[in-house]
Amino acid sequence: MSHPPRFPSVAEAELTAFLATRFGVRGTLKDLGSQQDRNYRVRTDAGDRVLKIANPATDTAVLGAQDAAVDHLAGVLPDVRLPRARPGADGAAVQWLAADGVELACRLLDFVPGEPIMDSRYLAPRVVARLGELAGRVAAGLAGFERAGLQAAAPDPTRMWDLRNAPAVIEALAPHLSDQALARRILRAARDAYALVEPYADALPTQIVHGDVTDNNVVCETAPDGRPVPVGVIDFGDLGPGWTVAELAVTCTSVLHHHGAGPASVLPAVRAFDGVRPLGDEEVAVLWPLVVLRSAVMVVSGQYDTLLDPDNRYATAALDRERAMFEAAVSVPAQVMTALFRQGLARSAARPGDAGRPLATPASENGRPAGFPTASRLLPALPAEVHVLDLSAGSDDLHTGRWLDPGIERSLAVQALAAGRTAVRTRHGEFRLTRASVAGAGVAETCALGVELYLTEPLEVHAPWAGTVTRTPDGTLTLSTGDGVDLILDGVGVGVGVGAGIGVAVDAEEPPVPVEAGQSLGRVAEDDGVYVLGVQLRALPGARPPRFATPELADGWLSLCPDPGALLGEVSREPLEEGRGGTWSAAAEAELLERRAHFFATVQEHYFEEPPRIERGWRHHLVDTRGRVYLDMLNNVTVLGHGHPALSDAVHRQWRRLNTNSRFHYASVVELSERLARSLPDGLDTVFLVNSGSEAVDLALRLAWATTGRRDVVAVEEAYHGWTYASDAVSTSIADNPGALASRPPWVHTVAAPNSYRGRHRGAEARRYGPEAAERIAELAARGTPPAAFLCEPFYGNAGGMPLPDGYLEQVYAATRAVGGLCLADEVQVGYGRLGTHFWGFEQQGVVPDVVTVAKAMGNGHPLGAVITRREIAEAYRSQGYFFSSAGGSPVSSVVGLAVLDALRDEELQANARDVGGHLKNRLHELAHRHGLIGAVHGSGLYLGVEFVRDRTTLEPATEETAAICERLRELGVIMQPTSDRQCVLKIKPPLCLTRDGADGFVAALDDVLTHGW
Repeated sequence: MSHPPRFPSVAEAELTAFLATRFGVRGTLKDLGSQQDRNYRVRTDAGDRVLKIANPATDTAVLGAQDAAVDHLAGVLPDVRLPRARPGADGAAVQWLAADGVELACRLLDFVPGEPIMDSRYLAPRVVARLGELAGRVAAGLAGFERAGLQAAAPDPTRMWDLRNAPAVIEALAPHLSDQALARRILRAARDAYALVEPYADALPTQIVHGDVTDNNVVCETAPDGRPVPVGVIDFGDLGPGWTVAELAVTCTSVLHHHGAGPASVLPAVRAFDGVRPLGDEEVAVLWPLVVLRSAVMVVSGQYDTLLDPDNRYATAALDRERAMFEAAVSVPAQVMTALFRQGLARSAARPGDAGRPLATPASENGRPAGFPTASRLLPALPAEVHVLDLSAGSDDLHTGRWLDPGIERSLAVQALAAGRTAVRTRHGEFRLTRASVAGAGVAETCALGVELYLTEPLEVHAPWAGTVTRTPDGTLTLSTGDGVDLILDGVGVGVGVGAGIGVAVDAEEPPVPVEAGQSLGRVAEDDGVYVLGVQLRALPGARPPRFATPELADGWLSLCPDPGALLGEVSREPLEEGRGGTWSAAAEAELLERRAHFFATVQEHYFEEPPRIERGWRHHLVDTRGRVYLDMLNNVTVLGHGHPALSDAVHRQWRRLNTNSRFHYASVVELSERLARSLPDGLDTVFLVNSGSEAVDLALRLAWATTGRRDVVAVEEAYHGWTYASDAVSTSIADNPGALASRPPWVHTVAAPNSYRGRHRGAEARRYGPEAAERIAELAARGTPPAAFLCEPFYGNAGGMPLPDGYLEQVYAATRAVGGLCLADEVQVGYGRLGTHFWGFEQQGVVPDVVTVAKAMGNGHPLGAVITRREIAEAYRSQGYFFSSAGGSPVSSVVGLAVLDALRDEELQANARDVGGHLKNRLHELAHRHGLIGAVHGSGLYLGVEFVRDRTTLEPATEETAAICERLRELGVIMQPTSDRQCVLKIKPPLCLTRDGADGFVAALDDVLTHGW
């Protein structure tokens, strides 16, 4: 395979003169770089163009074909931006330039506006999908294109980017690599990949393809959320005949070097391509092997280009990207990716014996691979009933963080054996919580690709079918037939009952030993008093599969590692409650989401575009059904953290004793009321117990109305207080209700949001909010509508967690009381030590309200709230009748409230909020110095907000970017959502048990997103 000749050097002045003479264009040039051709952006007064100088080896007829293909696509894809050719002075598109004795073919093309995305920044799934869709549209658009000289039948050996020539290109160029160890790896990978392509090669559809619809040749616009949107295709230099599926393979390969990308990252592109131009089964079978071949060609070609042309900065700069693509492409067996594609496209797998059978999932009959002789049981003496461990996120045995204990799987098995079980087994395909990790943002390998069997005695293991046996130095025993499925066993000892010739390999794998079906292979070996056997099936030639797979690759691995359970005989599988435990299924998860949408009112929205199914929490972590652990930086309701053992125990004890309502007399409701009153300043000594923050605010307003005999209320703009009639009426946040301001009843009056960052008065001028609010209250009284109450969060929560201006509440409370009104402090979000410096938010302002409302943290997620006020105010409610809340003061609710107060005190969570929150805020300020999108960091303790702006001067809110950032944070394992009326503030209100490591993990994830994109 000959490589294109070295490009002759052409001076910029010569190019400028050439453009003026041949194309009548005058302008400035910018070298755009290229691996084979030369491309220059030409800036002119009439607009930009691109001067494209073809490599001397390029046939002129091919250039004409490229221009014709662009014109053809412009007709069938009118919404796609394309580089159409401009005629020269003589009317021809191709003009000739002599350089160093070489005639160079030059064309002037339309400059396609937009930016390529080859800079390795992160590509969101929707962006990857758009790339795949665009590749599919180009392939479909070119399907009917024909051009003389571009026959699609036989590959032209001079076209190095035609993947039909990939093996020859790699074999020719790899020997020239300076790193011969890398060259050998590439050759081995390429040969293995082509072996998977070859059985299908003649059946693959062929047509004219663009050949390079990649991140470098797709131009994008920037969407409002900051993500790139593919809108055009450039550089038709690789146009020619080829396999249609190669168009997709090239696109997928280009995704792999982007930040955070892995093999599964290409799935959105594959689905999108298939939606435009459906893939045949044979095309699905060869797609990933072609990705391997494409990446290998790029590495050897790039390395060779730098040898020929060391000054080619474009080729040199691409080396790391090309190497990254190759490493990602070979990081997982091609068969696994093919199985993953089949699953993702809902295609049936091929059966053993079909062409390319290594890509297939084996069928099974009665626990044996199809086509094998009748299998005997692996352990004939295994008891009929085997206890099945539940190690999933729904397991009742893994509460209070037990899933993090080292050796918990073995401990649970030993516990079951000690309870009288004779055999215990794990489940194949289960996403094990026991394999999850809370350390870092990485995704753990949680999906079990085999099973473990725990026994009380050393049962004898028999070959379930005839074949050959090998034993590796680590003791792994593999029974193979040489075709189809292999059986892999761990924990088979040698000695009594061992088949003849099956010994222990010391330094290397032993030669295969033939065995008959039913022949003894040895006994299950003892492991510290327990006998443990690992069993795995492998429908994949070569190296042993991992024992566990990451969630994103699980479907692919499971297709190649079938369930070996039937080889153990008729296993009694203990039923599990629906939705708990068991093996995870994408179909089941989708069906559950559909049921939610069908029966659950859709205005009760869920977080995230594709919400993970969360079934477990522990401290400041949440866990989904695939064993993915998330850092919970959002849940201000669970102030103690998730799964708190003392709270759980207290509730359990009380439920077994009694749960009724507070009209009955019992100790816990008295004790909780006392504890609440004693946490507040003198005078706030009377407690109402309710079931939510909305009910608490509603009751506080009713108390003010009853006490004053008035109706009017003053509320702060951009605030949220609840969903009941009264609490909703005083909620002015348009984020929660877009019509909030227009739909307020006439008895609600507002004062300006005291937002010192982006409000009417900023910085030092924020001191004006207090006097203006006081003046507003005085004006209402002068008009004959003195307010019954002023309602405000003592720390401005809805805006993103920022303090009120110094003295604000002192001034407004004084004005309210001067006209006979009550001062209501909504502590539903900020109370209970979240600020770190103070237990109650109003303490930070140095005031004492007349009525305090609290909820959320008070019950750690249990429906519990309270209103605390003075005795005379509480007694005034009798004019309205009586008050009663069924759940608010129940025995269980009261015990919950007491347990929360105990934990806050005993675990010093307020001090933790102060210390960890201070550390977190300092780290966030450090980020703000490096990332211009951060306009401000608000808050105190663990009541923080990071506000994103597009411009630090105009403070234009980065609303769409914030939503996209939250989606990306979820992908990195952090739960976060936007807040504020502009939805441009990260709502940072985690459980108060957050650790410094957790805070640092959040900062690292946010830094990753802001650095590498979302």
